[in-house]
Amino acid sequence: MLRYERKLKLKGYDLIIGVDEAGRGPLAGPVVAAAVWLKDFRFIHRIDDSKKLTPAKRKDAFFEIKTKSLYAIAAVNHTQIDRINILQATILPCKRRLRNWPNS
Repeated sequence: MLRYERKLKLKGYDLIIGVDEAGRGPLAGPVVAAAVWLKDFRFIHRIDDSKKLTPAKRKDAFFEIKTKSLYAIAAVNHTQIDRINILQATILPCKRRLRNWPNS
């Protein structure tokens, strides 16, 4: 089991969902967020920050995570970003996905 997940399990949490976003830095385009719940913590491939993995290892990790998890993805387009600001646009897809978890 992963370090943070183990600590949370010891505190009594059963459902641990990781959330991350991409696209907050660029000046144009959508902000995309994903929520992931791992059903299985045993991995064959190295699971780490994607920037630390080679393209081949990132691909292997992606397919393994995909098969061992429930996940949801949401995006906020540039029009919404301009209307509500980048911070709120980053939070919005995370809230959308977690509000309806796991049916989102």
